Amino acid sequence: MIGRLKGILVHKQPPWLMVDVHGVGYELEAPMSTIFDLPEVGREVVLFTHYAQKEDSVSLYGFLRESERRLFREVQKVSGIGAKIALAVLSGASVDEFARLVQTGDVAALTRIPGIGKKTAERIIVELRDRATDFATGNSTPMSGVPADAQSEAVIALQQLGYKPAEAARMARDATAAGDDTATIIRKALQSALR
Repeated sequence: MIGRLKGILVHKQPPWLMVDVHGVGYELEAPMSTIFDLPEVGREVVLFTHYAQKEDSVSLYGFLRESERRLFREVQKVSGIGAKIALAVLSGASVDEFARLVQTGDVAALTRIPGIGKKTAERIIVELRDRATDFATGNSTPMSGVPADAQSEAVIALQQLGYKPAEAARMARDATAAGDDTATIIRKALQSALR
C-alpha cells in the first residue's frame, strides 16, 4: 500500500501528474483542488495517496491534504459512487464547503457538481450527513513543504477561536479579497461577525 509520496514534480496536466521518487516516476490522478496548489514542475512535493486496485487496473490518486484524501474515501462509501465522481466532488467544492452542503441538505448545490444528479445528491446527504463533521475539519493546510494559502490558515485560526468548521470556512471565504494575508482575513471575518 502506498500512503504517501515525497519527490520531484516532473509533470502536471490535469487531472494527471507525475512525481519522481528516487528515479521512479509515479503517475497519479488528482482533483483540481490539488492541481491548483501544486508547486512548479521541478520542485519538491509531498502527496497523500490512495491506491486502488480493480480486476483490470491499478490506480494511484494524489492529494496535498489529508482532509481531501479522507473525503475522497468517504464519498466512495456512498453506494453508486466511484473514484471519478469522488474526484469531481473535490474539484467542485472544498472539503469544508462539501461538508456544509451535506449537513444543510443542499441538493441543488450538490447537483451542480459534474456527475451528481438529484438522486445521487440525496443519497450522499442521507449516507454522509452523520459523518460530515468528521471530514469537515477546517484544516485545509497542505503537508509541510507546500505553502498553505491565507484563507485556509484563517479557517484554522477561526476554529481555534471557537467557531465551528463550516462557520469558520464561510467567514474566511466571505472575508477574503485578492492579496489578503492571513491576519487581514481573520480581522475582517471577526469584524463582520461582530456586526
